[in-house]
Amino acid sequence: MTEIYSKSRQRAETAFGNLQTEFFAKNNAAGELVSEAQARDAKTIRLREARLAKEQADRMSATSALLAKRSKAG
Repeated sequence: MTEIYSKSRQRAETAFGNLQTEFFAKNNAAGELVSEAQARDAKTIRLREARLAKEQADRMSATSALLAKRSKAG
């Protein structure tokens, strides 16, 4: 059943629909920003952990090289 509305009701319905579309678009944009921030934070944590692991491996390598050098000299 199709109902026929007055011109003012049609304009109000259209305005409401536009406002509602704008509202949902803003919510989607906010959700995307949160998602991007979470992805960025996860990547930062992953890169920090990789950097710390590499620094530790470099220190261990340098220490073992120094110990090997000392044992050859001594």
